[in-house]
Amino acid sequence: MTDKAGEIVALLAPTIASMGLELLGIEYLPAPGGATLRLYIDVPQADAPARSVGIEECEAVSREISAQLDVEDPISGNYTLEVSSPGMDRPLFTAGQFARFIGETAKVTLKLPQDGRRRLQGTILRVEGDQLVFEVDGRELPVASANVDKARLVPDWLALGLAPAQDKSGRDARPGKAKKTAGGKPATHKNPTNKTAADGSLDAE
Repeated sequence: MTDKAGEIVALLAPTIASMGLELLGIEYLPAPGGATLRLYIDVPQADAPARSVGIEECEAVSREISAQLDVEDPISGNYTLEVSSPGMDRPLFTAGQFARFIGETAKVTLKLPQDGRRRLQGTILRVEGDQLVFEVDGRELPVASANVDKARLVPDWLALGLAPAQDKSGRDARPGKAKKTAGGKPATHKNPTNKTAADGSLDAE
């Protein structure tokens, strides 16, 4: 997390907590002509089985945070505010969030190369202090949480019932199905003007 992102998290997290929600983290993306400030919010972990974030919560947070940002003015110049739920390809920002999803697969981009790579995809095995331990290519790979630039869970679309079963050659393995299924990620959704997205499937890479 950059210093600017950390500053904004510290500023906004209490406001979002007062609304009964949790600020998972933010992406601050400077660009010529205007930056993007993307907030990911969720219900507290204890409430997760009973409720989830919807478009109404995203809109309410957007209104509240917009007013606070206008007063505090932590970002110079023009920027676009986006508020989103985490979605199934949930972004991970802290060691505690990685610990919550031990056993799941994550896709990670590193700030500095490690073992000759800046990108990895592997199973989250455990969290040891500030060290994240993944299984990558059949071996353990410890990564300092401070060296993580971006990370997301990789949903098991098959287990979720959102992708057809495939055999090793990529063909649809369901009875009576022989055609090869098209690969690729599910469509992602983005709000180009404002600002809220209840599905949370914004691809930050």
